[in-house]
Amino acid sequence: MTRCHIVIAAWLVLAAGMGTAGPNAQADRKPNILLIVGDDMGYADIGVQGATDIRTPHLDALAQHGTRFSSGYVTGPYCSPTRAALLTGRYQQRFGHEFNSGPPENAPATFGLPLTEKTLADRLKAAGYRTGMVGKWHLGFRPEFHPMKRGFDEYFGFLGGAHSYLDARADKANPILRGTEPVDEPAYLTDAFRREALGFIDRRAAGTDPWFLYLAFNAVHAPMHATPNYLDRYKHIADERRRSYAAMMSAMDDAIGAVMQKLRDLKIEEHTLILFVSDNGGPPVNASNNGPLRGHKSSTWEGGVRVPFLMQWKGQVPAGKVYAQPVIQMDLHATALAAAGIHDQQAFKLDGVNLVPYLKDQKKGPPHEALYWRFGPQMAIRMGDWKLVKAREPRGTAVEEFENPGTDADLAGAQLFNLATDMGEKVNLAQKEPARVKALETAWKKWRATLEEPRWLPGKRRGPR
Repeated sequence: MTRCHIVIAAWLVLAAGMGTAGPNAQADRKPNILLIVGDDMGYADIGVQGATDIRTPHLDALAQHGTRFSSGYVTGPYCSPTRAALLTGRYQQRFGHEFNSGPPENAPATFGLPLTEKTLADRLKAAGYRTGMVGKWHLGFRPEFHPMKRGFDEYFGFLGGAHSYLDARADKANPILRGTEPVDEPAYLTDAFRREALGFIDRRAAGTDPWFLYLAFNAVHAPMHATPNYLDRYKHIADERRRSYAAMMSAMDDAIGAVMQKLRDLKIEEHTLILFVSDNGGPPVNASNNGPLRGHKSSTWEGGVRVPFLMQWKGQVPAGKVYAQPVIQMDLHATALAAAGIHDQQAFKLDGVNLVPYLKDQKKGPPHEALYWRFGPQMAIRMGDWKLVKAREPRGTAVEEFENPGTDADLAGAQLFNLATDMGEKVNLAQKEPARVKALETAWKKWRATLEEPRWLPGKRRGPR
């Protein structure tokens, strides 16, 4: 073989290697992870779950290109506790974070996500991810609880449970922060979060490290502030609160659409795991619609804890699938860790499980033997299609009603429902199924014995929650 032939042959071998290295390298690279949270959303307020008066094309597209979980749950009917469980992958009652952590003027040093708990950002950062958060934190005001002390490299948002969408200076104790510094944000808050999310993704696009973005909207939590351009879309809605709610939903949906378009523009959508969940069910105070579910935010009825729940990961998660087995937001934590190559999760003592093998039919049966709830005196357990529940109905629409878990005197006895035929929890079967009631009560009490007592109790409203 001549020297020329040797050079040509070597070049062909190298070219062949380069032709296969690209896809293999992409397959071996850790995916980006985008975790999006909506706030106080009604179960039936996105198109794919029955909304007819509100248009949510971008959330609907997530469902179309990914999987929708029709029995998607959160671990409580309140904002702060469910975020604590989401970011730790553990039932919040295991570490005493059972109730909202309170407004800043009523937040002692212990009011926040316990420092003994590691967050999803902590774990992904240790695995080589660049981490950012945009939005509502609600896991403590003290410096030691700040997102940038809990695994996030960057932060833009507010630390409390609610904020004006129109006036950054409306709550001096709960300012809009960039990092740790207050900023005078002029934009409508949902639009500001959209801008900041796009900026984070743009900055990370220049690097080689995978990234994790936690985009936690405060929409559609009160106050009900909407801009004219979105209100004009819903002139057909006569009820002013519902119209504002619809406008706020559309602003959030458009923000999600802009983020998705950014991923497409950068050609990284296929390499990004996208997770969406609401933090709890909707309260009547914001005119949300939980139909056909019973109950609202602050109760362990289905309407308080069953929520919109979506996942997209092209090539990994089935597109257009509706998964009916019960899942819970802690599973998003475990799924993200597994996607990042963190498979040895036993040391984390997670309650969540990786959902991808179930979606791909690599694992059969339900991901959980049972799901559990405790919110003060309220309780619930779902095992298969059966749910045992003690819950309260709010008396009217006053905000205080949704900060009160009730007392034993407020609750009737345990009620039993077959959710396969009665997802609205209308037909109490407890008297007909006493053995099943006893078995579920026994299982719930066994779980309760593993929990910590609440580190703080809900008090009178003295600021945004």
